[in-house]
Amino acid sequence: MLKGIRDFLELIKFEHTLFALPFAYVGMILAAGGWPTWQQALWITVAMASARTVAMAANRLADRLIDARNPRTAGRPLASGRVSPGTAWVGSVVALAILLLAAWRLGPLPLKLLPAALLFLIGYAFAKRVTWLSHYILGFTDGLAPVGAWVAVRGSLFTLADLPAWLLLGAVTVWIGGFDLIYACQDADFDRDNDLHAIPARFGIPTALRLSAISHSVAMGFLIALGVVHSLAWPYALGLTAIAGLLLTEHRLVTPDDFSKLNVAFFNVNSVISITLFVSVAAALTIAAG
Repeated sequence: MLKGIRDFLELIKFEHTLFALPFAYVGMILAAGGWPTWQQALWITVAMASARTVAMAANRLADRLIDARNPRTAGRPLASGRVSPGTAWVGSVVALAILLLAAWRLGPLPLKLLPAALLFLIGYAFAKRVTWLSHYILGFTDGLAPVGAWVAVRGSLFTLADLPAWLLLGAVTVWIGGFDLIYACQDADFDRDNDLHAIPARFGIPTALRLSAISHSVAMGFLIALGVVHSLAWPYALGLTAIAGLLLTEHRLVTPDDFSKLNVAFFNVNSVISITLFVSVAAALTIAAG
């Protein structure tokens, strides 16, 4: 049983939840104007971890046959047979039940909006079969994390006061979409040969890398607008300066002819970016409150 749990956690790369959590926390503390109640923070954390588990399990199940044919992904637990589809299904159902509980505990609106969120959490796994916009569908799905946290704290999403949540959604959508473009470059030939829709396969790697840089520039625009709308203090500006430098570093690590440092760009740099964003927002709110 312990081995099954361990293999399932490896299947969904559970440790990468730490990379995604800062998105939700930014939406949470902005909505609260500081730290929310500990109960809200707890259930937002549970909802974020379980939502990511549902999404990753759905993705691995949907792609298991494709992954098995791709030399880069053939060693993944489900594709290689180390984890059975039954184990993945059980894990995803348990995670879904926990997500439902968390949404219920967070209030009526989070529970009401959950079916729409699930449409993207599960549906994005199939996007690359039908559209090369799949990178930005993934980004939008990740962007639901800060929006969900905002809704959990504020209980609203469709008023002018909720504009910061939408700016966060825009920022995360193009940011994640931008670095998914970089990540997809290593599978350009495989995607093209297997009729999978991805921008590197459809338009070429140099075009994908240029579009990734443009996407990250747009993400910075959304984050600047967030600072203006929310009147965030000077630590936020310092944080954005650091994030801009990290994004430049990310794009220098990967070239059309060299993907040897792609994992550094994809995981390490972006993990630092997400944490930097959270810390800078938290510091700005602390100064404003003091």
